Amino acid sequence: MNIRTRKLIGTFGLLALVITWALLAMAFAQVLVIHSNGFVKFIYYALAGLGWVLPAMPLISWMSRPDKTT
Repeated sequence: MNIRTRKLIGTFGLLALVITWALLAMAFAQVLVIHSNGFVKFIYYALAGLGWVLPAMPLISWMSRPDKTT
């Protein structure tokens, strides 16, 4: 698979990951009791906002892998 195809697939994968992550973070925020304290709410949303980076790292490294030479 060449790099252009991997980047196309990876772009749609990242888009799906970010959308799913945001929806799950909002759903968990409604279930958890974070509404009583503004500081707890800030920490939760900061961690949830940055949390998608770890699952995206393997996908990004796969996307940027150079083509195999034959």
